[in-house]
Amino acid sequence: MSNKATASMSAVRLHGKRDLRIEQIPHPGRPGTGEVLVRIAAVGVCGSDVHTYVDGQIGDTRLESPVILGHEFAGIVEEVGPGCFDGEHHPLQAGALVAIDPAQSCGHCQHCERGNPNFCENLKFCGLWPDDGALCQYMRVPARTCFALPPGTDPAIGAMLETFGIAIHTIDLSRIRVGSRVAVIGAGPVGLCVAQQAKAAGAEVFITDLLPWRTKLAVKLGMQDLKAHGADLKSVDVAIECANAGPALQQAADLVRPGGTLVNAGISGDDRFELRHSTIRRKGLTIMCVRRMKLTYPRAIRLWQNGQVDLTSLISHRCPLAKTPEAFRMNAAYEEPVVKIIVEP
Repeated sequence: MSNKATASMSAVRLHGKRDLRIEQIPHPGRPGTGEVLVRIAAVGVCGSDVHTYVDGQIGDTRLESPVILGHEFAGIVEEVGPGCFDGEHHPLQAGALVAIDPAQSCGHCQHCERGNPNFCENLKFCGLWPDDGALCQYMRVPARTCFALPPGTDPAIGAMLETFGIAIHTIDLSRIRVGSRVAVIGAGPVGLCVAQQAKAAGAEVFITDLLPWRTKLAVKLGMQDLKAHGADLKSVDVAIECANAGPALQQAADLVRPGGTLVNAGISGDDRFELRHSTIRRKGLTIMCVRRMKLTYPRAIRLWQNGQVDLTSLISHRCPLAKTPEAFRMNAAYEEPVVKIIVEP
């Protein structure tokens, strides 16, 4: 391993709007204390990655220098540094397949100590400028962000656990009860995971999407097509917005009964949060906003192992690292039948 400090590896870096380049960059080198060196096996292309790719920014975070995107990922532990324990405080060993939480919280700020690492004041987040992500061959990551997967697991499933974790946190915030009527606006990967977990929690789930193949997949997974009910669906207990289009949030609010809950999980492309004041005021809605996730990986792994979520059906495409620019172009254009693209370095 000693020669890897001067070796190079392939990576895909974003230099500006829609400007992805496959480049050779220095190998990250040997892991330090509390770190592991991971060989990247699978990376999911996320809608938030696409925001940065298309706009050169997401929210108020702007691309100011080239960055490696990719925050949904899994890999093989190549080398273990001193004092390494995974996210469940188990010793890590070389050869283990791990899903990796991209959020590297400090563990010491007031939010971390209150059990809210998703609000960490000193957060580093893989793939969000200025922190490099996983669209490369190797990474050094904190061992505590790694979660071991059962032998033989498809690494793509490990990458999907970040998406699934967002969905679990969304369901936690929604406080769905058995028998609740739930509307999900947006049948992308997050929306499809949210819908499956709402159904598993005992809710009657209605879903819609602008892309017909995604709605069709949702129905195949056991959901009801919201558009098929039309005016017959007067109100729901909870509406969860998982799209990135401006009107989707208002559409969700319109569906909620008085006293119900509106959950915002989608990220608006123009960084605006638009609702009619009269709708939310007269209905007295509770509004919850999803800020990433927290402490969900162990639950996500158990739920997947128990068959309570179908992640494989959400994977529509797989491609090698060299095809990453084409994968992003396809996702940004929402080409049929794109749902989730997995890059396999």
